[in-house]
Amino acid sequence: MARERLYLFDTTLRDGAQTNGVDFTLNDKLVIARMLDDLGIDYVEGGYPGANLTDTQLFAEERGLKTIFTAFGMARRPGRSTSNDPGLAALLEAKADAICFVAKSWDYHVRVALETSPEENLASIRDSVRAAVRSGREVLLDCEHFFDGYKANPQFALACAKAAVDEGARWVVLCDTNGGALPHEIEKIVGEVVKVIPGDHVGIHAHNDTEQAVANSLAAVRAGARQIQGTLNGLGERCGNANLVSIIPTLKLKGEFADRFDIGVSHAQLKTLAHASHTLDEMLNRAPNRHAPYVGESAFATKAGIHASAIMKEPATYEHVPPDAVGNRRKLLVSDQAGKSNVLAELERIGLKVDKDDPRIGQLLDVVKEREAIGYAYEAADASFELLARRVLGKVPSYFDVEKFDVNIEQRDNALGQRVTVSLAVVKVKVEGETLISAAEGNGPVNALDLALRKDLGKYQGYISGLELTDYRVRILNGGTEAVTRVLIESQDETGERWTTVGVSSNIIDASFQALMDSIVYKLVRSGAPA
Repeated sequence: MARERLYLFDTTLRDGAQTNGVDFTLNDKLVIARMLDDLGIDYVEGGYPGANLTDTQLFAEERGLKTIFTAFGMARRPGRSTSNDPGLAALLEAKADAICFVAKSWDYHVRVALETSPEENLASIRDSVRAAVRSGREVLLDCEHFFDGYKANPQFALACAKAAVDEGARWVVLCDTNGGALPHEIEKIVGEVVKVIPGDHVGIHAHNDTEQAVANSLAAVRAGARQIQGTLNGLGERCGNANLVSIIPTLKLKGEFADRFDIGVSHAQLKTLAHASHTLDEMLNRAPNRHAPYVGESAFATKAGIHASAIMKEPATYEHVPPDAVGNRRKLLVSDQAGKSNVLAELERIGLKVDKDDPRIGQLLDVVKEREAIGYAYEAADASFELLARRVLGKVPSYFDVEKFDVNIEQRDNALGQRVTVSLAVVKVKVEGETLISAAEGNGPVNALDLALRKDLGKYQGYISGLELTDYRVRILNGGTEAVTRVLIESQDETGERWTTVGVSSNIIDASFQALMDSIVYKLVRSGAPA
């Protein structure tokens, strides 16, 4: 039986831009739009032309995308004609493949927010859709607050949606604007709507205020809707929108949907999903969610030894989909709860071939458990574990020695007479018998130490030139005067590879130094630097 086409509509650049702390530049929007286009998204909503300079510039020229690039804006305002509404004019002038209007579909909002009549609201929908259709655009209508409106007055809510379809709208999108509807409500109401409007003209736009936007979107599809709107990583106002990064692989890999529907994302494109998700986080200067479904670092991570043993025999025992299908990878964590299987699997992943009966495996596991008992966390520090394993197995070159380091913090007046706090670090390193001394000021003592340590490593300097610290996390493991500090440092090199190292000490600078040293040595090992 032929599968039905299900369409994906991304609103990261418009609704996602309403996320607290998110502010896309014009270049950001163009980069993200191309990334969504490459992913195979059918519609990309770019923004609201006329509402701000960035969006107006975005729609001022063609972008050369395969996706249906969509402009968003309000239906004509009450009391105005289509020829005398600046907002509508900006939409019609925008270089967009489609126009998505938003209009009220809850009579309570029509009366209180718009202060107009139901008849005028319906006329506004008809006039706006008709004008856009005449301009040769594909037209969508976002029926704002549809589910609340349907519960209050189903006849009016349906009339709003039907008015748009009757005038030639390709899609009417049912919006759970407040994000308070539940999956069984969505499924029931969408089921009623598709009795009046064909499902291949109906979309769903869910917000995540009850953590059910993904479930609500899938419920709408089961009831007959054939377009899903959402955002990358669930960006959006308040608690966010339906997360397309969770929805796409569910549609593609789960039989209930994969057997019934085709989407524009191919299996090859699906393998880029984790990269797209992480790229967006990098653009927003935030760490990716480790626990994100499908694409998170922990999504296919296993800590318990008994689980790891089963996974090594047959991954399907503990994995609901293959990790590489979404561009992720399996991780068998090494921790104080780990068994021999975890250690063997991690050694195999990093390319260390060791016989399963090698006594050093048990020795390594004992060292891991001893060190984790005093605060180390190797499940979160893959690079530090690799170095520990290589040392136990005798496979880490001695590149250089840090003979001493000194970190000073001074508060003083600068040249402008402002009171500032300055951190200075001095590091004395020996490389092949040559002593090298480097000093650096930094934004805090750890940054100063990092800069000084990487300033001059002699013949190894070229290997670490692309190395940078991207995240720094501190945790106090116990209180009082005997407090122990754990430092986790995430690093990145010129290839985009990321790794995490750990240090533990009662002194935060010493813990940071351990993690910094591991990061540099790990980079040298991975780069094949000569001893």
